[in-house]
Amino acid sequence: MPLLARLGLAALAWAGLYAANGVLWDRLFDGVLGVDRESRLWGALHFFLYDTGKILLLLVGMIFVIGMLRTAVRPESVRVWLAGRPLPVALGLAALFGAITPFCSCSSIPLFIGFVAAGIPLAVTLTFLVASPLINEVAVVMLGGSFGWGWTAGYVVAGLAMATAIGGLLSRFRLEDQVQDFVFATPTAALHRDGHRITLAERVRAAREETAEILGRVWKWVILGVGVGAAIHGWVPADFFAAHAGPGNPLAVVVATLAGVPLYANAAGVIPIAEALHDKGMAIGTVMSFMMATVALSLPEFILLKQVLRPRLLAIYFGAVTAAIILIGFTFNLFA
Repeated sequence: MPLLARLGLAALAWAGLYAANGVLWDRLFDGVLGVDRESRLWGALHFFLYDTGKILLLLVGMIFVIGMLRTAVRPESVRVWLAGRPLPVALGLAALFGAITPFCSCSSIPLFIGFVAAGIPLAVTLTFLVASPLINEVAVVMLGGSFGWGWTAGYVVAGLAMATAIGGLLSRFRLEDQVQDFVFATPTAALHRDGHRITLAERVRAAREETAEILGRVWKWVILGVGVGAAIHGWVPADFFAAHAGPGNPLAVVVATLAGVPLYANAAGVIPIAEALHDKGMAIGTVMSFMMATVALSLPEFILLKQVLRPRLLAIYFGAVTAAIILIGFTFNLFA
C-alpha cells in the first residue's frame, strides 16, 4: 500500500479512536455496568479513563503532526519569521490561538511541547499555555448565561491580557535552558542537520520516532497526573469557601486562588460550581479567581510540565500565573 494511503488510514483510525473515547466509556459505565457516574467513586474512575485516553491520543496525534511539519519547515525559518514580527503581535496571536483551542491545562501540553521543539520562542508558547485552558467558546457561552455578558467579556479580556502579559514578562529573560534537553534533541531536528533533500518516508520515520520517544518519556506521568486529577475531580469544599473566602475576608481572593490550584476541571466544568459559590455570597472577583486558578493551574498540569520544564522555569510560570490571577480577582472586586 502506498505510504500516503497508509498515512490517510492512520489519520482516520486516530480520529475514530478520539471520537470513540468518550462514547466508549459512557456506554461502559451507563449501559454495561449501570453505575451512577454522578457518584464520587464512579465519576472519578470515568474521568480517569476518559482523560487518560484523550491526552495520550493527543500526544500521539499532535506530536506526530507537528513532527511532520517540522521536517518540512526548518526551526530557523520559524524563528526568523517570528523575529520579523513585533513581540506583542506574536504574543497576541498565541493568546488568540490558545483561546480557540478547546483544551484543558493538561491537554494543552502536547501542543506546547511541539511548539517549543519547532523553534517557536518560549515566551510565545507559554502565552498559548496560559490562554488555552482559560478560554473556549463553550465556556464563554456558559459564563454568559450564568454571570451575564458584561462579566463574561471582562473574563475573556482579562484572560487574554494575562496570557499576553506573562509572555511579555518572560520574554525578557533567557529561559530556553530551563526546558528539558529532549524537547530539542529530536529525530526530526536531526534531519535538517544532514543537509540533504528529505523524502516523505524519512519524514514519516522521524516523526514516528519522535512521537515514540516523547510518549515513552511522559506516558507514566500522564497516568499519574490524570490519576491525581481524578481523585480530586469535582471535589469542591463549598463550606470551606463560604467560611474563608466570603465577602467578610479581605484576603478572600488569595484564599480562593490558592485553594483552587489543587483542584482540576476544565472551564466549562467549573462554571456551575462557580455559580453556586456566587449564589452563596462570594464576590464576583473572588469567583473569577477561583475559576481561573482551577482551570489554568492544577496538580496534574504541574506533574506533566515537570517532565518538560526545569524547576526554575516551572516555579516562575506557576508563580506568575498565580500572582496575575490574584491581581485580576482584586481588580474585579474593586469595580463590582
